[in-house]
Amino acid sequence: MERRFEGELQDLKSRILEMGGYVEQAVEIATQALEERNAAKLASVHPLERKINHAHVVIDNACVEILARQSPFAADLRLIIAIIKINTDLERMGDQAVNISYNAEHYLADRKIDMAQDLTQMGQAVRVMVRKSLDAFMRQDIVLAQQVLESDDEVDAFKNKMFQGLLPFMKQEPQSIESALDLILIARNLERMGDHATNIAEDVIFACTGEDVRHGGQGRE
Repeated sequence: MERRFEGELQDLKSRILEMGGYVEQAVEIATQALEERNAAKLASVHPLERKINHAHVVIDNACVEILARQSPFAADLRLIIAIIKINTDLERMGDQAVNISYNAEHYLADRKIDMAQDLTQMGQAVRVMVRKSLDAFMRQDIVLAQQVLESDDEVDAFKNKMFQGLLPFMKQEPQSIESALDLILIARNLERMGDHATNIAEDVIFACTGEDVRHGGQGRE
């Protein structure tokens, strides 16, 4: 029975890792489409979101079944709780990737503003956060999780740079307001994805130590 339980936990972790891979792909496709001005590429985001949604349901159901059958304690219970929360964060990232693709499609159909390169860099920073947070989860590495928490400031700085650059531009070029708003919404969604990666890192620390570092706890000194 113990061996079966360990196998089920490993399967859940593998499914979370696969789901995170879909999220990374979706962000990469959306931001590359912006940089390359290739709207056709954005269609690839939607099948990835469907895979993310399917994984979300499968993982949630598996967690409920394990909790009902095994009644785990201590570290195993914290791990399953963390998996449920990480599953939700990844599903929301999938939704945000779709939002980015819609805004990118609208932006590419209109006039160009020379700030898409900043969004590409921001998207790369978010992808690194997602990858590191999932690596930290798989390895139960609280040091790597802490690095993700610290990276959130970099993503926030990219968003602030976009806002500060676009707001005066919108005043000077009112005919470009819709395009500027598209970029602002894309930056906002990328920033939210960074927040979800931060949530995952916080859940890793909780699963490993039992310490709750949300809302500026001790793990975010």
